[in-house]
Amino acid sequence: MPIQDQIDLFLASPAFGVVGASTNREKYGNKILRCFQQHNRRAIPVHPNESEIEGAACAATINDLPTEVVSLSMITPPAVTAKLVPIAIEKGITNIWMQPGAEHPDAVALCLERGVNVIADGSCLLVVLGYGEH
Repeated sequence: MPIQDQIDLFLASPAFGVVGASTNREKYGNKILRCFQQHNRRAIPVHPNESEIEGAACAATINDLPTEVVSLSMITPPAVTAKLVPIAIEKGITNIWMQPGAEHPDAVALCLERGVNVIADGSCLLVVLGYGEH
């Protein structure tokens, strides 16, 4: 499937999980969350120790995300990505976007094996959607 079709499929989700969301506005985990918000898309930050980030209520884990979340943005170190992708697949996530630097070859291979739409080619949501620093 062409990358643009993969991105369109990812963006068709009614809501998005943001794994690696951060309260630090300088970190990409925060910028990705704000990018979704700037484009009026429902994004749920996943963070085990925060109750809310940028005004959005957090899910403590991937398993705590609401069922309408079928697309997950991952802004995590590769080793963390590798641990969390199997959990996301078991939960029923059908689209995983590993932001640049989050990619892990085993996680990508698992997605491909399980029929999950995986974006891990260096494409960045901030560029695709367009992000403005506010």
